[in-house]
Amino acid sequence: MKAIRTLTLAATTSLAALLAAGSAGAVEIEYWQYIFDARITAMDKLIANFQAANPGITVKQSTFPYADYRTKVAAAIPAGEGPDVVQLFYGWLNDYVQADLIQPLPESTFPAARIEAEFFPMVQAMKIDGQYMALPTAVRSLALFYNTRLFAEAGITAPPATLAEMVEIAQKLTKKDGAGNITSEGITSGMTAQDHQWLREVLFRQFGAVPYTDDYRTVTYNTPEGAAALAFYTSLEQTLGVTSSTFMDEPQAAFKAGRAGMHIDGSFRIGALRDTRGLEWAVAELPAGPDGTQSNYASYWVNAITTKAEGEKYDAAVKFMDYITSDEAMQIWLETVGELPAKPSAALTPANIADPVYGPFIKGLGYGHATIFADETGQRQVLVDAVSRIFLQGQSPANSLAAAAAAEQALLDGYYKK
Repeated sequence: MKAIRTLTLAATTSLAALLAAGSAGAVEIEYWQYIFDARITAMDKLIANFQAANPGITVKQSTFPYADYRTKVAAAIPAGEGPDVVQLFYGWLNDYVQADLIQPLPESTFPAARIEAEFFPMVQAMKIDGQYMALPTAVRSLALFYNTRLFAEAGITAPPATLAEMVEIAQKLTKKDGAGNITSEGITSGMTAQDHQWLREVLFRQFGAVPYTDDYRTVTYNTPEGAAALAFYTSLEQTLGVTSSTFMDEPQAAFKAGRAGMHIDGSFRIGALRDTRGLEWAVAELPAGPDGTQSNYASYWVNAITTKAEGEKYDAAVKFMDYITSDEAMQIWLETVGELPAKPSAALTPANIADPVYGPFIKGLGYGHATIFADETGQRQVLVDAVSRIFLQGQSPANSLAAAAAAEQALLDGYYKK
């Protein structure tokens, strides 16, 4: 019996030694992003691929509701908790750097010259004081989604090429009940969705206004042309009656439910629409302005290494960052989420450009503008308020725009004087 106990103890000790040896050098890092089903699925695929190639590294993905996401990140990292690699909207970069939440990418793995040679130029907004702080897996632009069934029912054979055609089609598609309430929109609207981007970087430019100086430090949209753009946007609801910003609460909800003929949104919406049973839709480039001007808003979410990552976790985080910004990762992201590769060599292939779904978004990158935000949340709210003053207080577009320009300039001045 004693011999058996001795043998058992020896076997247990040997097993423990083997397990310890097997775990030596193993490291777990944490990745955070907000809850968006297609993004979570894509990251699960990338993590599985990465772990297969790096058996000593485990990546744990944690996700949070969008409304709570920034607060969670801001609280966790200073406490030495939370993510080692974090996803953030490019417009939040200044906030994350000032709060010391992220650290520069190592030049040895991410040389600036290679980044600037391989990625779309918009990515250079991630460079601060000569160092890149973050990089995207994908970039995105806006396009016009349209309901092909509703178009066919109305006898419309093609999507609008111009804003004038868009209005004409929207009028044909709008349906109302006996009390005059919209039951099906010609086009969706909602400034807290993507319409503030459509107004800022698309409509302003199409009506002849330039929204900012080249360095994005001075507001320049407070002009008669800018007021005309704002008047056009608000007329869709106020005068033409082809949309309602409160219809079904969210613009994308109305389109997904088949109760909107047209919807302006980003390429990230592709995955969700594909999963919507019974919805028949297609994609077109954004309608051109009154004089034929094409414009688009280009944006992206980036990944960064947090200041929490140190030692072996930092080394693992660098390896993970290197993989999720690779061509392979970008293709997986395109196929799963619908967002476009962040490198022209991967995005601008003949097959992608000719694709009926991806193609309009990819073409939009060629004339897209990525706003350099000082305070993305505050600058978004400025334009939301500009529309609200017209709808709720009866202000003229010119007066409301003047107030918006003054408020946004104050935000910019306050930030750049720090």
